[in-house]
Amino acid sequence: MNDQRPHPHTLPPAPGHAGEDLFAQGGGHQHTTAKQLTLVTATEERDPVCGMAVKRDTPYRSNYAGTRYVFCSAACQRKFEAEPARYVHSHDASVSDEASAAPGTVYTCPMHPEIRQDHPGSCPKCGMALEPVMPSLDADEHPELVAFRRRFWWTLPLTIATVLLAMLGEHAWAIEPPAQNWVELALSAPVVLWAGFPIYVRCLQSLRSRSPNMWTLIGLGTGAAFVYSVAATVAPDLFPRSFVVHGRIAVYFEAAAAIISLTLLGQIFELRARSQTSAAIKSLLGLAPKTARRINPDGSEEDIPLTHVHVGDLLRVRPGEKVPTDGVVVDGASAIDESMITGEPLPVSKGAGDHVIGSTLNASGSLIMRSEKVGAQTVLSQIVQMVAQAQRSKAPMQRMADQVAGVFVLVVVAIAVLAFFGWGFFGPEPSWVFGLVNAVAVLIIACPCALGLATPMSIMVASGKAATQGILFRDAAAIEHFRKVDTLIVDKTGTLTEGRPVFDRALAFDSLDETTVLRLAASLDQGSEHPLAATIVAAARERGLTLAKVEHFASDAGMGVRGSVDGHQLILGNASLMRQEQVTIESQALRANALGQYGASVMYLAVDRKLAGLLTVSDPVKASTPEALSALKAAGIRVVMASGDSIATARAVAGPLGIDEFYGEVKPADKLALVAKLQSEGHVVAMAGDGINDAPALAKADVGIAMGTGTDVAMHSAQVTLVKGDLRGLARARELSQATIANMKQNLGFAFVYNALGIPLAAGVLYPFTGWLLSPMIAALAMSLSSVSVISNALRLRTQVF
Repeated sequence: MNDQRPHPHTLPPAPGHAGEDLFAQGGGHQHTTAKQLTLVTATEERDPVCGMAVKRDTPYRSNYAGTRYVFCSAACQRKFEAEPARYVHSHDASVSDEASAAPGTVYTCPMHPEIRQDHPGSCPKCGMALEPVMPSLDADEHPELVAFRRRFWWTLPLTIATVLLAMLGEHAWAIEPPAQNWVELALSAPVVLWAGFPIYVRCLQSLRSRSPNMWTLIGLGTGAAFVYSVAATVAPDLFPRSFVVHGRIAVYFEAAAAIISLTLLGQIFELRARSQTSAAIKSLLGLAPKTARRINPDGSEEDIPLTHVHVGDLLRVRPGEKVPTDGVVVDGASAIDESMITGEPLPVSKGAGDHVIGSTLNASGSLIMRSEKVGAQTVLSQIVQMVAQAQRSKAPMQRMADQVAGVFVLVVVAIAVLAFFGWGFFGPEPSWVFGLVNAVAVLIIACPCALGLATPMSIMVASGKAATQGILFRDAAAIEHFRKVDTLIVDKTGTLTEGRPVFDRALAFDSLDETTVLRLAASLDQGSEHPLAATIVAAARERGLTLAKVEHFASDAGMGVRGSVDGHQLILGNASLMRQEQVTIESQALRANALGQYGASVMYLAVDRKLAGLLTVSDPVKASTPEALSALKAAGIRVVMASGDSIATARAVAGPLGIDEFYGEVKPADKLALVAKLQSEGHVVAMAGDGINDAPALAKADVGIAMGTGTDVAMHSAQVTLVKGDLRGLARARELSQATIANMKQNLGFAFVYNALGIPLAAGVLYPFTGWLLSPMIAALAMSLSSVSVISNALRLRTQVF
């Protein structure tokens, strides 16, 4: 018996996925109301005071206006209880003037996907602008992009005027030195206090939540420069004579204003670039047709919105139109272009009884189909959900970057303090002015935004690129681990073979005839969902046989089925099941092995624990399998086949494919043990399969690979899904994994090198040797460009061919 005889009671769904469809898992639940605080993940809520993610079972809880709130610490709880209305009704001040989100939109942070909320704003951990979890084709521009752009353009003339006045004021205009400070204050104040307001809000948030980030450094740097300059303007007599330059106390209004404007400009560029990483999801969303042509019960036809299509509706698909939704063809024949979903360029012939995928293109003939899945249940919707989930997951490499970034900010602040006092005590006059300028430059140039974006941007682009080729990664860890795989275990049926078996023959023993053997086997197989079972049932019905009711049905995954038919106890399965049930098969073992040598799956039928017949079903090898295996071997991957079929059948399939290592009569536990054995030998193991019996091994493997044509349980247990079930996708997925990790390393390397060179230069280390000092304005420009360069490098993955 073949290795995939699933039954609903054989293997329960993975926890948390009961009743869910493919790809609908993962991420935090997104059910929020206006009254409730945002759910961060399925087991977390958001602290209304500091915005941090907090476990629901935390001891720090409080009730207000009938709603329960949780807190990260006793301090936040006390603040909330002292002024609850302040925290319940307040929103992020940095986005208070921004466009409101569309109802139901959930926003998350690209660097911290565990953060989720129902309105735009900034991440409480890193301060980065949140973006929609699921992009929309008709969505407006990112609200923060709109706000930053408005603040930037409205204050840019003031910034330019401040800079020109600081550089040319005493030469170009007849302005007394003390008065010039007041003019610069008047020009720069709107820039710093209004345009820079979101920056300072996030800086304070980072300090309050003890999560130092890029906004901490920018806020401290520009804030120190501005406050110092205001003090020097309002009370110049408080400063020593060493601070006097060209007849006035040196001020840095132009530096603070320019840094604010450059930071806003950098954020505009960054937000625009980040929007391109969702292009893959938007392209998938754009595949869906807007209408469908429904055939009414009276025979009339009408065009209706796609959202009005229900399960069971008859739909007409005319030449050149897109298939409205997932379903089955009931009449007509045509060729369907499925490349936009599966990546397979050749059209696929479809006729009555064949399944079609929504959003694919009907190339020629006219079809009448019956809808089977609509809305979020369609293949396209589930692909979009899975791509979005993968894009928002965190790669293991990113955790290292996060840890470095958290310590990095504190180290930078310490370096800035040392630069300030070092220049103040030991630098040339005006030493404290030099100290302030260099401290600000250190704070600005060392912003860890490029470091934080290095891995998320690569993951987002790579997962979108893979989806366009029919490869779906569940999360970032799967992309990162795939390149390390050196051993691949493959199932046979549905993985190496088509998974659409054809009934060959039935052999009868003793007093039974072949028709009776087929009728009994088909009657028993009515309770099974395995493709071999469906083939036997279909063969019996084609012959007009009347099937009996099966009772006490039970399935042994990977072995066969048992039950009672017409008062007789039947057992149908492979040799292992027969031996387990103590059914003697030795007299027919040679005949069964001979049939298996031609690649047919051989099943034994026992009636009342006595061998009664044999049934054979053949399942042709996929045309793409030889090419896929050759590519995998060329990549240095060891291929092992594990099948529940007899050893003879396994050998008949493995031999022509060049698979030297194969196993037959393998139970689900045996596949699991094989994965564990190879892992204990130091191998990084991938498991490819499509049946319920493959689920334990898929979950145990370092990378589980499910065929999109297989069972939901298998796909829930896997980290990678091949939509078309084509193993050639594995070689492309491995190349994509390698390119993605290389891209991530490039980004991280650039971020580290940038800071390693920039911080010493900003601190003035080279001044004694070269006389070079880095202007805070140049530091701000370099900081902004570093983020854009990292995103641009990640976007290169979209153009690479795999």
